[in-house]
Amino acid sequence: MTNGLTHIPVATAPQTRKDFTSDQEVRWCPGCGDYVILSTFQGMLADLGLARENTVVISGIGCSSRFPYYVDCYGMHSIHGRATAIATGVAAAREDLNVWVVTGDGDALSIGGNHLIHALRRNVNLTILLFNNRIYGLTKGQYSPTSEIGKLTKSSPYGSLDNPFDPVALALGAGATFVARAVDSDRVMLSEVMKQAAQHQGAALIEIYQNCPIFNDEAFDALKGPEAAESLIKLVDGEPVKFGADDRLCVVRGDYGLEIVETAGADPERIVVHDAARPDPTQAFALAQLTDHGVLHRAPVGIFRDVDRPAYDFELRAQVAAAKAENPRAALSAAMRGGASWEIA
Repeated sequence: MTNGLTHIPVATAPQTRKDFTSDQEVRWCPGCGDYVILSTFQGMLADLGLARENTVVISGIGCSSRFPYYVDCYGMHSIHGRATAIATGVAAAREDLNVWVVTGDGDALSIGGNHLIHALRRNVNLTILLFNNRIYGLTKGQYSPTSEIGKLTKSSPYGSLDNPFDPVALALGAGATFVARAVDSDRVMLSEVMKQAAQHQGAALIEIYQNCPIFNDEAFDALKGPEAAESLIKLVDGEPVKFGADDRLCVVRGDYGLEIVETAGADPERIVVHDAARPDPTQAFALAQLTDHGVLHRAPVGIFRDVDRPAYDFELRAQVAAAKAENPRAALSAAMRGGASWEIA
């Protein structure tokens, strides 16, 4: 795999989480999942060993978008839904920057949906952390693009009628070259997924299930604690997809897609072996469909896809360099003449 960090300067001395902790007071509600994500992110940046002044965090609007204030590096708290567009410009202009986008399910998938899918399909060299709490938190509890059907909120007093987005499936459909999912409480997996996403050359998206204790508490309880063994389908590259106590359940190829069955009675030849580097995203998309679309009781986590493809910003810089190398007068003349002409009688 091509390393997306090749052109970024390394730190001149060892770093710790404290080096990436700003002097700003962290202001989220007690119990918010954002705290552990922030702490994990700061520690992961230190482990990457890159120069702090070459790291940039860009956010949109929402609770998660306070991130740039709390990370001691360059950053921008931008406008609603536009973080990926601004980050695209930063990545295109500076190949020596490690560019991160921090966004939420409302910011990224509602007003920012258009910018998100185009950053992914273009394969811009940046990493997107999408905090999914399945609610609008900053505006005090309206249903979001990932809220389940029937969700009772201030803006849906009789229950939401909208079919929710699955961010992983959406990213895969947009052609993203790196797609992953993690849970806020699993710091080990979250840190490892972040590192691999950072090292990926091209657009990487990590959906993070993040608890909102005020407006959508316990939305992910089935995926945490004692129940996690039965509810989390952990994807490990190159290994059969099994889960549950003593791997009692597995994912197999059925007649009409993937199915979950008892491992003891499964045909070993039909058990799915995870392949994140598979060029065809069909299997990754099918695994994403194992996510509950209503109240969450089961979901796959880990890296769904990690494939190589030329990064948009690298190609853009090469194109600009080639254009600059041309004779400017000849290039202007050719552009003005165009490729076609008409004679009007």
